Amino acid sequence: MDQQLSSAIAAARAAVDEAADAGTVGDHVRVVDDGELLVSHHFACLRRGYAGWYWSVSISRAPDSDRITVNDVVLLPGDDAIIAPVWTPYRERIRPGDLSPGDVLPPDEDDIRLVPSWTAGDGDEQTPDRFYAREVGLGREWVLSVEGRESAADRWQDGEQGPETAIAQQAAGVCHSCGFLVSLAGPLSDRFGVCANGMANDDGRVVSFEHGCGAHSGARLSRSAGAQKLPPPVFDTVGVDEVDNF
Repeated sequence: MDQQLSSAIAAARAAVDEAADAGTVGDHVRVVDDGELLVSHHFACLRRGYAGWYWSVSISRAPDSDRITVNDVVLLPGDDAIIAPVWTPYRERIRPGDLSPGDVLPPDEDDIRLVPSWTAGDGDEQTPDRFYAREVGLGREWVLSVEGRESAADRWQDGEQGPETAIAQQAAGVCHSCGFLVSLAGPLSDRFGVCANGMANDDGRVVSFEHGCGAHSGARLSRSAGAQKLPPPVFDTVGVDEVDNF
């Protein structure tokens, strides 16, 4: 190691020792060429909880000068460092079911799931004169678009109230033929309804017509599942023995 490099390492070591807490700076690891007369010296970090991190000391010198200038001292993560994941906007982090009482989650201004109520039908409840309804404020301001309805339909069909769940695969019948199904109104009424069986797992939830469960209105116990009359016991351990008095 030449004298100039040794002096640079010593200067970098002195700078990092001054900036860091005592005992948190390890051995000199490498020197990185950052440009003309500009290098960074890396030192291992010994601080607890910072495995894989390193101290970086940027130094430079002027042309035809041996005087070293320390530019900055920073603590940086290495390839094996444990760091926080890339920041994700709040709207992209939130998931269904995350909202608590008082939380507000407005839709995006360009949400394709919604359209003004006067530009798209919403079943029989749509006001005939859409432009008049817009002027006087009748009905809802926004309704589901075709994309919004189909997105909901796909989500419900593929979810826990769809036909592919284990309980639906072994059901006594499908929801479409169940007496506990409450019909919906609107464009999705031909594929979905609401379960109104208080003993069913999906009570109060939107269910696919092809969904089903064991609480179907037409379910009946098989002969083998019914109560059976048992023969008298060989030894009566329940009755009270009558003993004659002598």
